[in-house]
Amino acid sequence: MNSQLSRRQLLEAGALGALWVGTGCSRRRSAALAPPGATDTTDPDLVVRLKATSAQLRVDDASDSLTNVLRFEGSRLAGPSDAFSQDDSRYLGPTFRVRAGQRVRVLFENALSEPSIVHWHGLDVAEVNDGHPRFAVDGGGQRPYELHLEDRPGTYWYHPHPDRLTGHQVLAGMAGLFIVTDGDDDARGLPAAEFDLPLVIQDRIIDGAGQLVYAPNPMLGFLGDRVLVNGRTSASFDVRAGSYRLRLLNGSNARIYKLAWSDGRPVQVIGTDGGLLAAPLTRPYVMLAPGERVEVWADFAGIGDGVWLESQPFTIGGSMMGGGMMGAGRSGGRSLPNGASFRICQFAVKEKGTRLPIPRQFSPLAWRPPGEVVNRASPRRFAVSMAMMRWVLNGELFSMDDVAANERIRLGVTEDWEFANTGGMMTTAHPIHVHGGQFQILERQVAPAWREAAATMDEGLVDAGWKDTFLLRPGERVRIRVRFAKHAGLFLYHCHNLEHEDMGMMRNFRVEG
Repeated sequence: MNSQLSRRQLLEAGALGALWVGTGCSRRRSAALAPPGATDTTDPDLVVRLKATSAQLRVDDASDSLTNVLRFEGSRLAGPSDAFSQDDSRYLGPTFRVRAGQRVRVLFENALSEPSIVHWHGLDVAEVNDGHPRFAVDGGGQRPYELHLEDRPGTYWYHPHPDRLTGHQVLAGMAGLFIVTDGDDDARGLPAAEFDLPLVIQDRIIDGAGQLVYAPNPMLGFLGDRVLVNGRTSASFDVRAGSYRLRLLNGSNARIYKLAWSDGRPVQVIGTDGGLLAAPLTRPYVMLAPGERVEVWADFAGIGDGVWLESQPFTIGGSMMGGGMMGAGRSGGRSLPNGASFRICQFAVKEKGTRLPIPRQFSPLAWRPPGEVVNRASPRRFAVSMAMMRWVLNGELFSMDDVAANERIRLGVTEDWEFANTGGMMTTAHPIHVHGGQFQILERQVAPAWREAAATMDEGLVDAGWKDTFLLRPGERVRIRVRFAKHAGLFLYHCHNLEHEDMGMMRNFRVEG
């Protein structure tokens, strides 16, 4: 891709960036106004305008009704034409497809009537670019982002992150893919071009008037009655009888998927949140929690007319399981409970294709050596519990600037963290997301009382790659290894069940240089 931008393009982008205005607007206003993005003056390789706005689009393929949505609309101001694309007929935001090492300038405009902000999920970016809610932009405001992509090639995404509004805005349509490449996939023997197929999986409720219904259960989160793929209610993909790379994102607010092929063949996993694994793994199914990504090798040769990707039944466990103690929501009982079985999308074989041998291995993953971990004997601990009918972390709700003693981290130091979801029978599964880059999952331990439910998910957990989000099941302890080496500042860790996040199941941690 051509990374040389004209002087006119750079001047235009710079002038737009200078228009930044915005204030914090959240649960408790930050003591200082948000700075106008990072101060990187290096010429960017790609400059785009990204606007949060409302629109009317056809969402239900079985209806002619137009649906009111919120969405990211984008335009490329400078840079390669293949680095930024949008389907104007769907609510999903533009897809970024950029090279590792490049610099991307995003000029965010908030045309909504409420605050919003953009979080670049999984990317290792500076504090001012990470989308912390204290930097939320009021309606009519703007904010630039400077993203230097020093991340591994992989499938990332972006979505809003304003305090107490994230679930609503994502459900209304605000999300998009951010794919990082390095130009070496041909050498790795991976399918490319039309055979590299992203799939964004989300559940929704659409009423008789064709409108999205957002009526979440505060304890369980939002659960819909149908599943959309890439913004389509009746997703069917015409494919060739050959090899594909499927990039799967769980963009749902609260739903967990147990992904499997309808013909019973195994799932070939080649990547997770932070890019390719060291070698492909074979699983009977794959668990995918909200915010997680997985890359799958699919061979559509020799399967007749086609095959379905489906979600198989599983048990969360505890008194909050499935429809749970509180019911499915406030949507008249229409929601499918978490753990229900249903079909997601069909792949219909229409033409002959090219079959590639699945690679035996990729590059080794550079894990942090155990000897540099400063707290192996006593990991930093974080506990999930409920207080006054609200999910909390270490007994505390989110507060915009607060950082507890246990939430101060040294820059460049390798630590082990342990998350525990062992607070009794009043519990459910929580997808935990840590901002500030990727981490390694070391081990899982499930208490005996929860083993039967956990066994319905065990074989689908893929912990072998770099991660930024993981599923923490009832009765489970998960140990991860973290190292924040590039950026000091205030970052977030939280439950990626977006309704749990909005109710306050989110905390700051400060990386101190």
